[in-house]
Amino acid sequence: MTSHRNEQTRADGLRALLKEHFGYDEFRPQQERVIANALAGRHSLVIMPTGGGKSLCYQLPALALDGLTLVVSPLIALMKDQVDGLRANGVPAACVHSGLPPAEQSEARSGALSGRLKLLYAAPERVNAPDFLQFLGRLRLGLIAIDEAHCISEWGHDFRPDYRKLAGLRSRFPDVPVMALTATAAERAREDIVRQLRLDGCERFVSSFDRPNLTYSVKSKSRAWEDLLEALDARKGESAIVYCFSRRETEELAERLTRSGHRALAYHAGLDAEARRTAQERFIDGEVPIATATIAFGMGIDKPDVRLVVHDTLPKSIEGYYQETGRAGRDGQPSDCVLFFSEGDSRKHLYFIRRIEDEDARGAAERQLREMADYARLRSCRRKRLLAYFGEAMEGAACGRCDVCLTERHATDITVVAQKMLSAAIRTGEQYGVAYLSNVLLGGADKRIRERGHDQLSVYGIVGDYDRRGLRAVAGEMESSGLLERGEYAEIKATLAGREWLRERRSLIAHAPARAFAPMRTGRSRGGGAQAAPDRDDDALYESLCALQRRVADEMGVSTFTMFTNTTLRKMAMAKPRSEAEMLRVSGVGPAKFAQYGHAFLQTIREHAERRESSAPTGLSGAPESECDEALFASLRALRRRLADEEGVPAFVVFNDATLRGLAARKPATPDAMLRVSGVGPVKLARYADPFLQAVAAHQARAAPSPSP
Repeated sequence: MTSHRNEQTRADGLRALLKEHFGYDEFRPQQERVIANALAGRHSLVIMPTGGGKSLCYQLPALALDGLTLVVSPLIALMKDQVDGLRANGVPAACVHSGLPPAEQSEARSGALSGRLKLLYAAPERVNAPDFLQFLGRLRLGLIAIDEAHCISEWGHDFRPDYRKLAGLRSRFPDVPVMALTATAAERAREDIVRQLRLDGCERFVSSFDRPNLTYSVKSKSRAWEDLLEALDARKGESAIVYCFSRRETEELAERLTRSGHRALAYHAGLDAEARRTAQERFIDGEVPIATATIAFGMGIDKPDVRLVVHDTLPKSIEGYYQETGRAGRDGQPSDCVLFFSEGDSRKHLYFIRRIEDEDARGAAERQLREMADYARLRSCRRKRLLAYFGEAMEGAACGRCDVCLTERHATDITVVAQKMLSAAIRTGEQYGVAYLSNVLLGGADKRIRERGHDQLSVYGIVGDYDRRGLRAVAGEMESSGLLERGEYAEIKATLAGREWLRERRSLIAHAPARAFAPMRTGRSRGGGAQAAPDRDDDALYESLCALQRRVADEMGVSTFTMFTNTTLRKMAMAKPRSEAEMLRVSGVGPAKFAQYGHAFLQTIREHAERRESSAPTGLSGAPESECDEALFASLRALRRRLADEEGVPAFVVFNDATLRGLAARKPATPDAMLRVSGVGPVKLARYADPFLQAVAAHQARAAPSPSP
């Protein structure tokens, strides 16, 4: 009983600190367990996806522990933003880095020595320096937090040798608990982190990697500009990040987007610190909705409403890709992740990878790139592959929220064209990629074909019913089926299984989007405009319809795919038909299927609508954040910008957008009411209550109806 009371007392104390300094009433999943482990003096490995609240896992224990928490962080901008945010929350924190004036560095060290500071941030290069290690020896350390810990591992996506040297901290401070944190680490990287830091037997906290609100898609780079504009038009005015290969490309793309009518800015490491800070703040504040950036952009940014993340070129690893796409939809709202892919991207990365001198590091980088390219070529569920990469299983074969699963799939016989593709690869010596082989098969006039005599081969010009896009799709399906493989330079090679298949003349059926393998037609269809992103209500109804379909299928003893496809169910959830006529207008619903199943689905849709209508908000000040007053929200953002400028901090340090939306929905009139908004704690209430309450009151006065004469 006493033990239970002690645990409850500790939990109450942690929640009090959470509310006081961070403004939240409850912990997110896993956070409380991680914090309790640190307070018990135990080591931990924390794998928590972007937006999952990793930073709080060491920031809150720092307040509860005696002594100083040392935080190892890789980027100066990231350290500065976190320190600014902590200070705004009433937490004494500082960072030391090469960009700080000597006086400020001296002040930070003095604060650490005197015990005034609770957290001290430093880069791994500084932490490993002999003079800084001597300085740390004079401190009373309560916790060592190593952020972005994947940088320790050669299997991680951003290996840094100086991170590897952090193992020395374990020898110097054997009694200090170490917390290693990262958003992305597959099993082999996790094992490497634990081994390198000598954290054997540590507690491991691995959150789910599933981000159900994100829709993943891969598009051909041949139409990248047109498809990018289409995606941005579908998200007009909403925040988007476009990741580019180089600094030059970020600037060129930002200029091109601006000329096309989209407000965009470029962000890369070549800009000076002030230019980077200004660009980052303009994006976070929503002043400029689109950022074209290199991969460092976004680390630690507290911006929950990014609705679109685009990769203009192939990332170097699945870990990096997952981390960058994780910057979309951190508020749980539906968001899109688009990757533009061409085989040439792999070759561009390989050029630099092959200049890596260390053989093991080079091999690891090549393997990561191959895994990423395999993901881009997938003809099956992308979410399932991502989760499997991180050791997490997904139920079912389809997620319903990636381009593959959202496209109706058909059985297409591609036997003949696949035989031609494999024959062309063998007859040309297995030295060429898909693009060249397609040119041979289509009878292209490329002079290289003539010079090599490939225009004299029997396979020259024998394909007349597929275009290059269709032939790429065929090659991808053959690779998935194990009939061909790509060599070191993406050249097509026949596998042993492929040669046997060719000899035995077996068939090959592709279960994939029909249009992927469709014969070439005159004129090129763009495939329709971008689908509007479903909202939360659509998602809830979609889940209900999926559950109904599974139940009906079980009762009738049939497979779910004989009823409605995921795409059709998604369209039902968005259209919400109330009658037979409306239901028949949904693509994928015909008279025969309606007669068999339609009435049950209509009833579910009607019941869903009735529940929503009966629970509709009344317009009182306690309305949910989804009922945000947009005019008040805009006014509060302007106030936040002004206060942030006066204090010389990024705007999100004052309040993040989610908290502003809470204020704009609830319209608090008193400090107590403001304190009930998530993200507002006693520290920030004391600092900002007056201006924000005045802004709400002024808005309410303007919105009030004029008295009748």
